[in-house]
Amino acid sequence: MPSVLVVEDDQFVRSALIRHLTEASHTVRSVGTALEALREVAHFRFDVVILDLGLPDLDGSEALKMLRGITDVPVIIATARDDEAEIVRLLNDGADDYLTKPFSVEHLSARMAAVLRRSRATAAEDPPSRVIRVGGLAIDPLRRQAELDGARLDLTRREFDLLAFLAGRPGVVVARKELLAEVWQQSYGDDQTIDVHLSWLRRKLGETAARPRYLHTLRGVGVKLEPPAPRESASGPGAYEPLS
Repeated sequence: MPSVLVVEDDQFVRSALIRHLTEASHTVRSVGTALEALREVAHFRFDVVILDLGLPDLDGSEALKMLRGITDVPVIIATARDDEAEIVRLLNDGADDYLTKPFSVEHLSARMAAVLRRSRATAAEDPPSRVIRVGGLAIDPLRRQAELDGARLDLTRREFDLLAFLAGRPGVVVARKELLAEVWQQSYGDDQTIDVHLSWLRRKLGETAARPRYLHTLRGVGVKLEPPAPRESASGPGAYEPLS
């Protein structure tokens, strides 16, 4: 049963969408602001997000960029705006489809079905995955899943990208400039962005900057990921094994 997040501040439109999607056997959650939407996708897994652009706290185009920073879930834009240049920009920014209000529920259903088909087809075409293992960490880049000592890690999109990039270079000190370029796709930026994400990642790995196990920061140089000392983990660094 597909799970849908409706992000719409107009209560009438929101209620109509919830009713239609529920009748179509979808599991539906709904919010009225961009910040609520970000919290939802950070805590729940959805098959598709229906995103209005005219939100009260943040324009939907900015919300789309923030969503793309933490999730790959398909996003359908639903809005009264019909400017072609904006539609192209939103699609380039990561939207999977675009619907101009008013639209029929049948039209929405057809667009959702097409987006879900594409999403499932892409997943089915993925080649057999290879897991990166560093100590007790197991990272599956294709399935975007990570485990620590057999327990699933609940990571945001950027946290996963950062962890996977460092794990692919175990024991190698990676400069912050390289992290910005490869993980954030930026040629320049604020080091604080990296520090914040490293702090979040450390918390989920059960460590701190003062007492690191996997993530080690070399002041003024960069960051490296390596397995804990042998007494903490007997696994070798950077071993690649087929997914079982």
